Amino acid sequence: MAADAGGGHSEADGGPVRHIPVLLAEVLEALKPAPGQVVLDGTFGAGGYTSAILEKGASVVALDRDPNAIAAGQALVAASGGRLSLIHSQFSELARHAPEGGLDGVVLDIGVSSMQLDEAERGFSFQKTGPLDMRMSSAGVSAADVVNRAKVSDLIRIFGFLGEEKQAGRIARAIEKRRADTPFETTRDLAGMIEIVTPRKAKDKIHPATRVFQALRIFVNDELGELARALFAAERVIKPGGRLVVVSFHSLEDRIVKKFFLDRSGKSAGSRHLPELIKRDVIFAPVGKSMIVASEEESAVNPRARSAKLRAGERTAAPSGTDDLSIFELPDLASLEKIGG
Repeated sequence: MAADAGGGHSEADGGPVRHIPVLLAEVLEALKPAPGQVVLDGTFGAGGYTSAILEKGASVVALDRDPNAIAAGQALVAASGGRLSLIHSQFSELARHAPEGGLDGVVLDIGVSSMQLDEAERGFSFQKTGPLDMRMSSAGVSAADVVNRAKVSDLIRIFGFLGEEKQAGRIARAIEKRRADTPFETTRDLAGMIEIVTPRKAKDKIHPATRVFQALRIFVNDELGELARALFAAERVIKPGGRLVVVSFHSLEDRIVKKFFLDRSGKSAGSRHLPELIKRDVIFAPVGKSMIVASEEESAVNPRARSAKLRAGERTAAPSGTDDLSIFELPDLASLEKIGG
């Protein structure tokens, strides 16, 4: 689950919150798992969705890019009676792990998990002192690498696009000045500097570092690109009649999911003033409401549900579309590989 990109509740501050699957009843209603089916859970986390799907009698192929989640899930694998395969993998690669006959459903719960937020050594939370890391896979370029090596212009774009941070320029220039003397190493290093540069006002609902931490996490883990590629992958391996269910937690993710389902519904995502020139196949038919949000009751019990949005579609027999990332209008940001050296 991910931090809220708007002005509402955010998980980036990461107080200890028990993991509760968000929109669980709604996910099951949209997914409709049943005995004899095979469903892929692309974001295993603490196994909330997977456990519920297993209880419905379906078999599950579950993925997680976090090795800690894979290790913690072995007890559930052992208790599943052979109906759960738990695989260390990014969900953008889910097609590689689908059975030959295809899948009856795919569910994705996008973003950072509560367990990752609660582990100070992972560096996701600015309220817990730990290394400035944020890597879900514990490999590759870290948040410290980005903060200490990226050009100011790149930091401004990262904070502005991925965090929707209005003070992106001021914060980026302050980072450049500070890192020239002392590199950033911990979460409190960065959060403390942001508190000084953009002090919290009485009317502010979130901590001044919230959006920067969100932006760094999304960038380090290529979360938007991962989501876009996962949607295309799911399209290729879901059987006709199977369901794709996605739960997102901020506007950047939801925008991608919305554009995907709009494009795959055969409707134009272009200008409403221009006629549709080419009739296209319906690859995913809408399931239920176009968007489902958590009830007031669930949000009161589980604050992380407040920003959750569920969208779902049913796969038709139409051929898969092209993997055209341009439909998502993803921001053009610096390369992780270049920053990592």
